[in-house]
Order: sequence, then C-alpha cells, then structure tokens
Amino acid sequence: MLGALGAGIIDTDRISHQVTAPGGEAIPFITEVFGVELIDSQGALNRPKMRALVFADPKARRSLEQITHPLIQQEASKQALALANSGVPYLVFVVPLLMESNLWINLIDYLVVVDCPQETQIQRVMHRNNMTRSEVESVLKAQTSRDHRLAAATVVIENQGSLDELKPKVFNLHQEILAIQPGRLSSS
Repeated sequence: MLGALGAGIIDTDRISHQVTAPGGEAIPFITEVFGVELIDSQGALNRPKMRALVFADPKARRSLEQITHPLIQQEASKQALALANSGVPYLVFVVPLLMESNLWINLIDYLVVVDCPQETQIQRVMHRNNMTRSEVESVLKAQTSRDHRLAAATVVIENQGSLDELKPKVFNLHQEILAIQPGRLSSS
C-alpha cells in the first residue's frame, strides 16, 4: 500500500524467494550444505522441507541464514540504491524477521510493526501458507515475541480487519512519514 502511494519498496521476502528459485544464486550453496533432498523437482528450495528442518535444528537455521542473508542483503542494497536514485520520497524495507536480524534493525530509522492478535496471525498464516496450526506455532516460537516487536516499534498499525479497514491507516502513516524533516529519516 505504501508503494502505491509512492514509497520505494524493498521486499526481502521476495528477494529470498528469488535467490532460492530455480537457478537462484543460493541453490548451489544450499545443495552443497543440505543435499539435493532439499531442492524440489523444479530446482528451487523445497520450502516445506527446509522449514521443518530449520525450526527443528537451530544449527541448520544458522547455516541457511549464512547462505541466504548475504545474498538478500546484497540485492536489497542494490534495489535501495536504484530506488533512492529514482527520486522516491522514502524507502520501505519489508523484512519479515527484522527483529531476529542484527543487521536490518541497525539500518532503519523508523520501525513500523503491523500487528494483530496472535490467533488472527495463526489463522492467516495457516490459510496463506497452507500450514497446520502446530507448524505455525512452531514458527512463531522461533521468532521474537510479539511484545518485543511492539516495544521496538516507532509506530504500530493494528490490522485486525479487512484490507479496506487497513488502507486509511496506511495513508495516515504515509502522511506522517512525508512530514518528517528531510535528513532525519533516510529509510523506513
């Protein structure tokens, strides 16, 4: 929604999917470290198998992050530079696991957390990712707590309803960011 209002969007989740797609830069390294059984028949990362592995084995998770995070950071930096040079009023870094990363939290000036009750979050993820409740709960346990995310936020946007209910909140956030003194905010 912020992109539709003119912000430059760098979506690290989308970049993650690119580097783990067939022919993606991370695939040879993932194959070397984890074996071909974690690559699907199209040559992409088998996300369900990898998800099960990394949430059961923290060492495997760190190994995957050591492969993917530098590639994601490199592409995100490239996109940010191109967008900044295009004249967008501000940049938005979409980082699903921002609080778990020492890198990203130190690169932003304004932290927006989109929040909803945990049960709503579980239901949305189950529906969106075709996951079971126990799989979603396992993922949530491995992430920073909701309270920690909320405490770190510059702004919290409540997202308990529909997209139509969210739109005016996002528009108000956009106006708030635009009103910040130039130079005080270099990215969001």
